[in-house]
Amino acid sequence: MNTQTHVNSRKKTMAVPNFEVWKNAFVKLLPQHAIKNPVMAIVWLGTVVTGISTILGYTTLLFGLAVTAILFITILFANYAEAVAEARGRGQASSLRAARENLTARRLNSLTDRQATQVAATELHLNDFIEVHAGELVPADGEIVEGFATINESAVTGESAPVLREAGTDRSGVIGGTKVLTDRIIVQVTAESGQSFLDRMIALVEGSNRQKTPNEIALGFLLMVMTITFLIVVISLPFIANYLHVELDPVVLVALLVCLIPTTIGGLLPAIGIAGMNRALKANVLAKSGKAVEVAGDIDVLLLDKTGTITYGDRQATSFYPLTSVTESELRVAAWVSSLADPTPEGKSIVKLAKEQGLKQQEPEQAEFISFSASTRISGVNFPNGDQIRKGALDAILKFVDEDYSQDLELKARVEQVAKKGATPLVVANQHHVLGVIELSDVIKHGIKERFARLREMGIKTVMVTGDNPLTAAAIAAEAGVDDYIAEAKPEDKLACIRNEQQQGRLVAMVGDGTNDAPALAQADIGLAMNSGTQAAKEAGNMVDLDSDPTKLLAVVEIGKQQLITRGALTTFSLANDVSKYFAILPALFAAAIPQMQVLNVMHLASPSSAILSALIFNAIIIPLLIPIALRGVKFKPSTAT
Repeated sequence: MNTQTHVNSRKKTMAVPNFEVWKNAFVKLLPQHAIKNPVMAIVWLGTVVTGISTILGYTTLLFGLAVTAILFITILFANYAEAVAEARGRGQASSLRAARENLTARRLNSLTDRQATQVAATELHLNDFIEVHAGELVPADGEIVEGFATINESAVTGESAPVLREAGTDRSGVIGGTKVLTDRIIVQVTAESGQSFLDRMIALVEGSNRQKTPNEIALGFLLMVMTITFLIVVISLPFIANYLHVELDPVVLVALLVCLIPTTIGGLLPAIGIAGMNRALKANVLAKSGKAVEVAGDIDVLLLDKTGTITYGDRQATSFYPLTSVTESELRVAAWVSSLADPTPEGKSIVKLAKEQGLKQQEPEQAEFISFSASTRISGVNFPNGDQIRKGALDAILKFVDEDYSQDLELKARVEQVAKKGATPLVVANQHHVLGVIELSDVIKHGIKERFARLREMGIKTVMVTGDNPLTAAAIAAEAGVDDYIAEAKPEDKLACIRNEQQQGRLVAMVGDGTNDAPALAQADIGLAMNSGTQAAKEAGNMVDLDSDPTKLLAVVEIGKQQLITRGALTTFSLANDVSKYFAILPALFAAAIPQMQVLNVMHLASPSSAILSALIFNAIIIPLLIPIALRGVKFKPSTAT
């Protein structure tokens, strides 16, 4: 399936029949649904009161029926707005579900016992091991524990270009419904059937589990206070009218109340919240809650890893720089053997470069390999003869050899030579002697500087986090246009930086994909995990980017800001309407008793009945007219959250 085909299929699933939307709008008239929206519940109750009052003869039949019908239509339009938003969510959810229907799995007894049993994907359980071959669909969310493969994720992401997933790396995560194109992998299931990340997201976009955002809750409380205030005002009007010898029947009072309370924003509020989630999903970002989308519009600081985010992340060894007392051949062998236990792309590229330059040695048999880890940032090998060869970051190697960097002028010159080129220097040592430097080259992503400039216009500070030495970090930071950088960073440094910013009252966003990023993703106010990353990272974050594009957070920030501004714009419009309706109806009601109020009758409405019906008709039709704005969001220019 190519990208365009997927987009078209998603559009088809989103084209929900109007019959279904209207059916849901009528279902929401039931009291158990209506009570969830207090403002519209008042209108619903008012409709019942006007209907009964008309039947009992408290008002003229035609006027009573007209008011009751208009109020009913108002509620129906408000329900329709929410139903349309939910229908879009269901359409997108159907697109996700379709990718995983009727899947079967080849379940293994264990990693050691490779006896396979064919079962339905729904029968898989947490920590089961499954085998997937080229041409087959991955039956469940999981992590590759053995092998590597290229995978087509277009059924989920819409992107037809295959991606590489490999065991033991930060790109080991796979999603149910994606297709293995090459090779064979063994996957450990990370979620029970029906409890995967996509299952939870399907429930969210359909609206069944949508949590209201803090802003939405606060606005809902404000609308309720306003409604109660106007209710008190309307209840007091009969006493004022009696004093002025003006008759006000129950239908007029209910109509006046409905015109005064903020029905427009009350009717559109649920649709705005659901639409924010849908816009995030349209951008291929799965948010665990609407709160996450909205908070993204308020963030002050953004932490990004250099590798894979600012640069392409495909750092390759390009040169060996031996020190004076070491031959290039000796450095090449030491770099090669110390990288055999380094499964990272950088370690593999060092092995590849050494072989390309003529290395023909066999892997040592009687040796103790030291695997690379993010905490030590070092890998190597111990030989029986006592040789201890290590390769890693400058500070880690200096600590290993117990050497004063400032005293080794040649090493300092080599490191600076590589760092000034924007490359990453790795140092190789044997016991207490430094042998030389390896150059790892990376390329900054096209257009990244412009994206950071756009974030700066929004008032967001960008901080690059990298394990590189300060010289390399400074060179790349300057070229990329970030505001600040943290060099030689360990996983705990990211966590400390986030906590420090939060203690100063700032909201922090973090992008990550590895298990070592999980603590920082959990601590950050917004944690955007990559779909290609580990399960730990995806569980720790409150958003997952299906495209695994770390710069996607810019789109998330814009969606969050758009949701805030859309709600604010429609609220302002609704309140302005309420004020105008107030000045339209009251002069017409009391002009006969107080002739001076005729000056406020700017629309020259002939009677109280015409004033009330005009205001009610406007009140009803404005809701469906604003539905496209609520769903699409208003346009905005980059600016701070304030």
